Amino acid sequence: MDKSLDQHIPSSKAKEIFQFIRRTDEISKLDLLQYSGLTVSTLTRVLEELTTLGLIAECGFGASTGGRRPILYRVVPDYGYAFGLDISRTSSRLVMLDMAGNKLGTCEWEMTALMTPEYLLAEVTKQIKHWTGKHKLSPDKVLGLGIGAVGPLDRFEGVILQPSFFPSPGWENVSIVNDLERQLNMPVMLDNGANTAIRAEAWANRTRDVRHMLYVHVGIGLRSAMMSEGKLIYGAVDMEGSLGQMIIQADGIPPRTGNGNYGCLESYATVYAIEREANALVRMGRRSLLEQIAGASSTISYAHIMEALRRRDPLATEIVTQAATYFGIGLANLLNVLHPEKVVLGGPLMNANDLFFYTATQTAIRKTYHYPQYQVMFSKGSYGDEALAIGAAFMILDKITTTA
Repeated sequence: MDKSLDQHIPSSKAKEIFQFIRRTDEISKLDLLQYSGLTVSTLTRVLEELTTLGLIAECGFGASTGGRRPILYRVVPDYGYAFGLDISRTSSRLVMLDMAGNKLGTCEWEMTALMTPEYLLAEVTKQIKHWTGKHKLSPDKVLGLGIGAVGPLDRFEGVILQPSFFPSPGWENVSIVNDLERQLNMPVMLDNGANTAIRAEAWANRTRDVRHMLYVHVGIGLRSAMMSEGKLIYGAVDMEGSLGQMIIQADGIPPRTGNGNYGCLESYATVYAIEREANALVRMGRRSLLEQIAGASSTISYAHIMEALRRRDPLATEIVTQAATYFGIGLANLLNVLHPEKVVLGGPLMNANDLFFYTATQTAIRKTYHYPQYQVMFSKGSYGDEALAIGAAFMILDKITTTA
């Protein structure tokens, strides 16, 4: 295995300057002097160090402000490459990024009953080896693989612990980091998928000075992450799915699992919840296109509901609107506690149709304390379904500038 990620740039000053350059398409030496507070001689030495290492290159001249035109610097994209893997319950995705954060490839697998850990990791390994061969990458150009997975997990030990509702068996206590490091001979890092997604969205907002950001993923379960002052907030344990146990109605719907809460948010505002509601209402005799769309299968699925929604079926619209309203109540609770500047909402329910997003955000706004004095921006994000995988790759790229 190549040198550890934090050894690519030896000095802390060089790491700091490289991070400044990374966060721009191109930047002048004059701007770097202003931002860094270094002396001209120290900055010149650091820039020479980064250029010698092959991490940055001169890329022309900026506009003159009266004197000589300033030299511009940019990241060298082919210094190295990182891979990002999203492991979710409905699908998993692998991406490849260069050092500048450009996406060079993507591959997706449906998480069926056959997609065991062994099968998925074999597919991931095969795809990464295909990409490294296609791009003729030498081992020193391959920086590593980041993984954003369904929790709970132990990111320090690199183990996926006891995730719920995977369609295939075998996902308990998977030592995924050790397994992939052995197969790929490269550094591998693990975090929960909500945290990797918010990394990607923070990168997309890097020039907008967003200091406090909340990310919520709405799919088979509910997953959340929070950044404050640009740093991820971690709890004592990884429980990214605990948002789903927020109690919305104390005497409400029984939990999906024995250890859940009655009336919890995941019972009202997830893929599982809308499927349950649709099947129950159709069995009770409510008329809907859902019967026709489901056909002989008789069991109504999420895909059937989304198709009925696209065709403006009244019952599908009612079910999704109700789920989004409940989610908006839960979201308002988060806003009233955390007060983020920006909220990014991702996952299947957000990305499949605008109705859920707009109903949820309008509900949240109406129930947020101190509105309109407290304003929050809502977004579906910049990366859509790829946010979790892209953020996982950024976990590798960010490690190069880590000083601690």
